[in-house]
Amino acid sequence: MDTSTYISAIEQVDTYKRYGKVLRVVGLMIESLGPAANVGEVCYIHAANHNKKTILSEVVGFNNEKIILMPYAEVTEIGPGCLVEATGHPLMIKIGRGLIGNVIDPLGNSLNTAKLPKGLTNYITEQSSPNPMMRTPITKPIQIGIKAIDGLLTVGEGQRVGIFAGSGVGKSTLLGMIARNSNADINVIALIGERGREVREFVENDLGKDGLKKSIVVAVTSDQPALMRIKGAYTATAISEYFRDLGFKVNLLMDSVTRVAMAQREVGLAVGEPPTTKGYTPSVFAILPKLLERTGTSEHGSITAFYTVLVDGDDMNEPIADTVRGILDGHFVLDRKLAEQGQFPAINILKSISRVMNQVADKEHIVAAQKIRSLMATYEENNELIHIGAYKRGTDPEIDKAIAFYPKIKAFLKQEMNEDVSIEQSIAQMDKLLSGGVL
Repeated sequence: MDTSTYISAIEQVDTYKRYGKVLRVVGLMIESLGPAANVGEVCYIHAANHNKKTILSEVVGFNNEKIILMPYAEVTEIGPGCLVEATGHPLMIKIGRGLIGNVIDPLGNSLNTAKLPKGLTNYITEQSSPNPMMRTPITKPIQIGIKAIDGLLTVGEGQRVGIFAGSGVGKSTLLGMIARNSNADINVIALIGERGREVREFVENDLGKDGLKKSIVVAVTSDQPALMRIKGAYTATAISEYFRDLGFKVNLLMDSVTRVAMAQREVGLAVGEPPTTKGYTPSVFAILPKLLERTGTSEHGSITAFYTVLVDGDDMNEPIADTVRGILDGHFVLDRKLAEQGQFPAINILKSISRVMNQVADKEHIVAAQKIRSLMATYEENNELIHIGAYKRGTDPEIDKAIAFYPKIKAFLKQEMNEDVSIEQSIAQMDKLLSGGVL
């Protein structure tokens, strides 16, 4: 047996461990002298107490020979002179089919069971997006199970959609309905910066047992360090990519991408970036396309992604909303007025768009959707005249038609939380509505 290969491998092994030492801690930032490490590399900080505790951190920058680190945990046990050990690799988590049905944190640790199952594979969380020429075109619709979306805003397999809403308009409920009703093989749900109370409520109430059976939940609460919130988004995306590469039809539901941007702003300000648009640093607008472009289709499978975007004061033109809308393949706007009127899901059809609907829906479906949109638009344009009684019936046949159809359209758009409607049933109800039938 030729031993030269083994000898060569042994000679190339670096048997030294390289250490640095902590110089100072300022806010979120830990500065150390050494070790030699690259940006994005994971390091262990050995705590000052006698428990031999190690704190996981990541290199986010450097200044001359000083390394700037950010921890994945609270910095309560770090003092001057603490040893910093380089690992030589970026953050890796364990992924596999055994994760399905589990709730994990951004580092891949289980939050609902003592131990994760064996047989999981190490996977780097920061991957590059697929080659654009290797992406398969979006040609097939994916069933969402919500009439308003399947009927009027049809989503394609591998499409990326933004759900834009203010607080308390029903984002979590909508995500839960998509996870339960969609015909995707696996759901990966990222709860970024949520209140601690809401994580279990979402898993048990909005998602339910049936939804959890085919889902993996990545949860990171608002009290976690900024880096953990960012890694929550990367970990969820990496899990989606792993299953896409196995040929699965994956749904990624992220709530919310705004909190990822806010966490990146915290990191950017801590390492000395200048605040630019509304206090957001340049790195925020650099990471958003990198993160969002990783989803979509590839030569193996597809990731249909739904990203919620928090809009302060329902302002659709704030910087993050504007940037995300420009990257994604469509947007659904949840309207507070509709929620106040008791219409759930509160999707404003006229302000929402699916950019691939014309590629995935058949001609009859598109024509029916356009007719319903036209009736809604006509009613909305003349809404004030109708409500104050200034419009006289018979003046304009189009307005008369819109008034007659409006209650039926409102009834079609409403859907109970536990109601599951197939895409074929949605189209049939639209045809029935337009032909004057009772829904």
